[in-house]
Amino acid sequence: MKKIIYYLIASVFLMFILPWLAVTLVPNDAGMITTVFLLFTVNPIYSIIVGVFAGKNVKTLWWLPIVTIIIFLEGTWTFFEMGEPAFLLYGGCYLLISIIAMLVSAFANKEKVKSRPVK
Repeated sequence: MKKIIYYLIASVFLMFILPWLAVTLVPNDAGMITTVFLLFTVNPIYSIIVGVFAGKNVKTLWWLPIVTIIIFLEGTWTFFEMGEPAFLLYGGCYLLISIIAMLVSAFANKEKVKSRPVK
């Protein structure tokens, strides 16, 4: 339960607070590069991390990638432009990345359990 709270706090920070910081603190000249860095580097890497964590226990943590994407959409629509459809595309890609990472992690954990010798 404690790890779930940490992941939710990290999701709020990375997907909601970082876009706010990019809009308010970064000068206009560097704003575009900061946004591109967030959209193409930070968010996909975090989506993989969330998917791997959720893959450890898919039955109870399947909702974590979905909540992360909802937080992402709230952050981008609040601080960039409300209703921008491009952010739906980004969110869908991040969700797909998370689901693939979750399935790979679940499969790897299942194989690890199978290969463990029985005592």
